[in-house]
Amino acid sequence: MTSRERVLAAINHQQSDIVPVDLGATPSSGISAIAYTKLNQYLGFTNSKTRIYDVVQELAQIEDPIIDKFGIDVLDIGRTFNTNDSDWSDVILSDGSTAQYPAWFKPKLNNQNLEVFDADGDKIAVKPNGATFFDQTCFPYIDGYPVDYKDLPKAMNKILWQALAHSPWDNAGDPEFWTKLRARAIHLRETSDKALMMMAGCNLFEWGTFLRRIDNFLMDLYLDPENVERLLDALMEVHLAGLEKICNAVGDVVDIIRLGDDLGANNGPFMDPTTYQTLFKPRHTILNQYIKSHSKAHTFLHSCGAIYPLIPDLIEAGFEIINPVQTNAADMDAATLKREFGKDITFWGGGADTRFVLNNATPELVKRHVTERLEIFSPGGGFVFNPIHNILPDVPSQNIIAMFDAVNEFNSK
Repeated sequence: MTSRERVLAAINHQQSDIVPVDLGATPSSGISAIAYTKLNQYLGFTNSKTRIYDVVQELAQIEDPIIDKFGIDVLDIGRTFNTNDSDWSDVILSDGSTAQYPAWFKPKLNNQNLEVFDADGDKIAVKPNGATFFDQTCFPYIDGYPVDYKDLPKAMNKILWQALAHSPWDNAGDPEFWTKLRARAIHLRETSDKALMMMAGCNLFEWGTFLRRIDNFLMDLYLDPENVERLLDALMEVHLAGLEKICNAVGDVVDIIRLGDDLGANNGPFMDPTTYQTLFKPRHTILNQYIKSHSKAHTFLHSCGAIYPLIPDLIEAGFEIINPVQTNAADMDAATLKREFGKDITFWGGGADTRFVLNNATPELVKRHVTERLEIFSPGGGFVFNPIHNILPDVPSQNIIAMFDAVNEFNSK
């Protein structure tokens, strides 16, 4: 099987020749720049360049030597942008290592903190000294909902996730963006046997938390559902317009379109199933139906946390893939998830615990842990190996290698 065939088999719940593997195809299945630099140094890849394509999370763009070494089966088409040396500028990270930011990203140093301001002079993000992540500082609707949503795009542009968008979206202002996106996606399809991923966003719950701030929006779900629905309807107009452009440009080229909406905390969902069914499920259904009727792509939802009670509704809403499969959250036992939902949804993640195991265990324990996950998730397809969310800066290189060694050994049986 080719990499693409392997991934598509997994999504279709067919047993592939080996378990397909992802690293870096999404901003929730990647590796931090600090960990990436250490990994390349440990492996002796002296020509590696740590290029941070996602500046908010400081995630590295995965290079071909790593893709080849670990047998990665999926690529994000955003990697076809910012390919020239002039597209990047050097930066010193919090551990003292050298990396590169996109040339357009120019945070300002203030009392050892890095701050980001928008064109209006509003501070929209800050990275405290020693941190490895930018935090949101601007909440446009914190004092209440607007009368109308004619300025919603302007408000959305004050949110760091959009204002500091990763590739390809950092190039979206180019008048030729959609033409270039299609041409580059086709070229990647013609020159690679990998499955191709397209980021689409389309967050609903999360946009409410970005605009209103999470404490306010969580109360609004129960105390002010009318205004919540007004906001969600306005967001749907934006999202469907974006999906129309995505599907027109690459809907016949890419294999997977990724949406996001973090619906879970550590101990359970942010809302009860009835609230999800009332406010979000109908809109998620529309988004899924649009993608499936206007493209050849499968639909992928990134949702962190303890979302077990919502999974039946996510399946009914049309999501085919769930990530990152946070098995270290409440009620997210790997065997239970596979037994109850393994025939209906593909688990993209859950392959290694990044909170307690990958960063703290010995390489031997990492291999044992990963092998156990492979034995649980891989039978019958419906599984793409990836650890739970991104590999963070504190993960030792030996443990990353042990994780992929365990996958390789399992696949070699």
